[in-house]
Amino acid sequence: MELDSFVYFDGLSAAGDLTMPFPDTVKYCILGISVTLLLLALGILAWQVFRCCSQKYTTYMRQDTVNNDQLYSDKKSGTARIYSGAPSTRVENVNTEVRRLSRCLSQASLPSSGSVQADGEMEEQANNTKVEGTLRFSIYYDQLQSQLVVTVLQVEGLLEQSPTRILQPFVKLRLMWSNSEEVEVEECIDEEGEGTAPVLWKVLQECRTRIVKGSCNPLFGDQFSCPLLEEKQLHHINLRMEVRDFDKFSRHSVLGEVRVPLGQLNISYPLELQEDLMIPQKDLVGKVLLSLRILPTSRRLEVGLLKVRTAHSEISSDAALYARISVQCNQSKLRYQKTSAVARCLVTVFNEVAMFSLPEFPLEQCKILVSVYEMRTAKRSPKHLIGQLTVGKEKSSEDKHWSVMMCSVRQPIAKWHGLLI
Repeated sequence: MELDSFVYFDGLSAAGDLTMPFPDTVKYCILGISVTLLLLALGILAWQVFRCCSQKYTTYMRQDTVNNDQLYSDKKSGTARIYSGAPSTRVENVNTEVRRLSRCLSQASLPSSGSVQADGEMEEQANNTKVEGTLRFSIYYDQLQSQLVVTVLQVEGLLEQSPTRILQPFVKLRLMWSNSEEVEVEECIDEEGEGTAPVLWKVLQECRTRIVKGSCNPLFGDQFSCPLLEEKQLHHINLRMEVRDFDKFSRHSVLGEVRVPLGQLNISYPLELQEDLMIPQKDLVGKVLLSLRILPTSRRLEVGLLKVRTAHSEISSDAALYARISVQCNQSKLRYQKTSAVARCLVTVFNEVAMFSLPEFPLEQCKILVSVYEMRTAKRSPKHLIGQLTVGKEKSSEDKHWSVMMCSVRQPIAKWHGLLI
């Protein structure tokens, strides 16, 4: 036992004799840094305590002010309500305020689906009626080479669609040809609001300029040429130029358009024009025989594409048509379906049916969009949009084809519709 105690006291004396292998200067520097850090931490702690005390004092003062203002307003409400005193600061529990605001938003502030749709329609109509800007271009018919030359020079006075989005304008050109052939399509007459049958147009050529980013007055200087065999064809051709805002998802918005009937101009020499942008309109490029049938028990909608008729043209042997059918019901977009590719002719016969499962009943809003595309089977080339048609029902109105289908449940109803572009 005595030997163990001797070893213990010997270890303590050895630990006391240990020294750090540093000179005194380094030791004093380390000590000074430690003291400095300690003083800095104490200063921060004191500052936080001071801020906490000052905030509590300010809160108490505001509560007293609120109570005094409430008492003052209670006294003044019985005598005179015309006088309005200085605004006071209101202190409440944050959780209580959040719950109150959430209840207000869920009950009163949030619009219904009908009001959202109505606001969207009003906004779309406002955008369609508000068109500003001019398009400057030159046009010339080269008789030696038998081609029409169009040069897009500049667009001036465009309006920015959104303050958070950069405007990226470009111009899309279409040469529309017609032999004054009238087509009796009831839907097109109703949409245009005219008593005469619309004229069937054919797109000779499509082209577009380059995109100019971030400019309301873009300069282009792009030149395009289209071969024309005879000068007499100019009397049947309209030049349609659309100013569009580029979108990377191919949802380009049309800012305005200019239409130039070439038969009314003397373009044997270069002619420079500057026209105001007008409200965009659509042209009839064909008609589609569409069949609709609704099955309320199984909640299904059958859309049958029977025939597609286009204008007279020299159709290539490798040209084929296919359609893309999409349905949107009660603000719920269903998965689109495609038809098979069929060789194009004057009247292309499909006889295919696409079936869609409807989400719910009743159908307050339903929109059927049929897009017809042209493609080349011999070589790999991008698809080309021929035209589109829309059939459906809105909250305030519905198409005749839709109303007849709803009156004839479980029976297919076929009707011709205009194909527009």
